[in-house]
Amino acid sequence: MNKENIQIQKKDGPLLEVKDLHVSFFTPAGEVKAVGGISYTLDYDEVMGIVGESGSGKSQEAYSIMGLLQSPGKVVGGSITFEGEDVLAKSKDEMAKFRGSKVAMIFQNPMTSLNPVYTIGDQLIEALRAHDKSISKDEAAKRAMEMLELVGINNVAKRMKQYPHEFSGGMRQRVMIAMGLICHPKLLIADEPTTALDVTIQAQILELMKSLQKKTHMGIIFITHNLGVVAEICDKVSVMYAGKIVEQGPVNDIFYQPSHPYTLGLLRSMPRVDAEEHERLIPIEGTPVDMLNPPEGCPFAPRCESCMKICLQKMPPYVEIGEGHRSACWLRVQERLKQSKGEEGAENV
Repeated sequence: MNKENIQIQKKDGPLLEVKDLHVSFFTPAGEVKAVGGISYTLDYDEVMGIVGESGSGKSQEAYSIMGLLQSPGKVVGGSITFEGEDVLAKSKDEMAKFRGSKVAMIFQNPMTSLNPVYTIGDQLIEALRAHDKSISKDEAAKRAMEMLELVGINNVAKRMKQYPHEFSGGMRQRVMIAMGLICHPKLLIADEPTTALDVTIQAQILELMKSLQKKTHMGIIFITHNLGVVAEICDKVSVMYAGKIVEQGPVNDIFYQPSHPYTLGLLRSMPRVDAEEHERLIPIEGTPVDMLNPPEGCPFAPRCESCMKICLQKMPPYVEIGEGHRSACWLRVQERLKQSKGEEGAENV
């Protein structure tokens, strides 16, 4: 079967730019500030991991890009720009076209994302024809089979006629990836796509996503709480806590030169192959922030072993640690001030 060219067309400038994004949920109990002013850029060919524990706002930020925020959720500030276009200004119809054709999303549980009463083939064909009205049913079926082959599913003619329950968990996730890529999107958002799978299947899915990304040159946002997955697939990482990005940087910097106490806590609580036999994992003490009543200062301050008075009163600014690596922590601010004072003293000598 001939594989069609699925490389995306690149434009000048970044693929995606998120600036000072705020997302709130207006509940009877009050306003829940799920995302509290995050910013980042993503280029073509780049894979960015968004890491953080449950409730940190990772998925809500992704749903905002897709226009899939559920009521009572609302984007209350900031901007999302995709290839120079304002995503938040798009109408409902424009967003429906934008999803699938420009941006696609893979969800955590493929069984809840696939319709149990339609065959896999029908669902792939419908996904393609919804975005490309000019394509015939036969042409759509041919493209669907090509996509299933591309994601490593064998005997595609037979598989097209089967239902989701006839596929294993790993196979269903491959179908979801095929469905996400069938319209050749420029950005793929993967929301914990390997969480429900066992370790060997997880490794296969990550390998598949890496190879597809190299073939297509698309950008990927990979949302997870698993730092091992991030090391495997990502170029850069944004660490989120209580709706804020507390540290951001290239994947090697985050793993080998972590700067924020929360990032250090995540790394210490992760099992390591090179650990000593009786080395204990160190959990992060305390409980996550109540998002109805977030603290005034750094959201991690109540759980931080290095917490100072200012941490409880004021959110720290970002400090540049290295190229593309920044951290929002008062400890780093203090270090920077000491460095600059030391340099001034040296100049005066």
